[in-house]
Amino acid sequence: MSVQDRLWDIAIEQYGYVTTRDAKTIGAGAIDLTKLAHRGQLARVAHGVYRFDQLPVTARDEFMLAVLWTGSLQAALSHDTALAAYDLCDINPNKIHLVVPKECRIRRHGGDDYVLHRADLAPDQIGWWEGIRTVTVPTAIDQGIQSGVPSRLLDQAISNARALGRVTDQEHSRLVRALEERA
Repeated sequence: MSVQDRLWDIAIEQYGYVTTRDAKTIGAGAIDLTKLAHRGQLARVAHGVYRFDQLPVTARDEFMLAVLWTGSLQAALSHDTALAAYDLCDINPNKIHLVVPKECRIRRHGGDDYVLHRADLAPDQIGWWEGIRTVTVPTAIDQGIQSGVPSRLLDQAISNARALGRVTDQEHSRLVRALEERA
């Protein structure tokens, strides 16, 4: 199986994207990505991130690209973006919010559409939305409470999360209390 075929298998799981880290996991290197890009098989979309244009573009591509752009395996959608992704409230962030570990240093250009938050999250605070690493629903609501998302939107998020079974009764009570204490 060729390098291109092995990268294709990875790209299918990542909305068409592959990274230099992905290339290394299959025993290839950045030079292989560059060669594929020169031959028109891949398009370079960000530092260390390439895309197979043969795969259809979806509404979620920008979110996968944002997570991959960080270069961190622990990066995840967070805050306002996670609330919107889970469709918990009528929030409409104008930038993609991402969380990375505190020690993560990002020295890449092209992050103008992203808001980076640094926090060391526990494994149980990370989940998946549409195949993209995303903080869990309770964590997203907690982040909204801490970052100043309007109370009416958080009320809506907490109610919807409970109605959808995305939080336990205990988590629901804790989130309601935390929102009341913030006010």
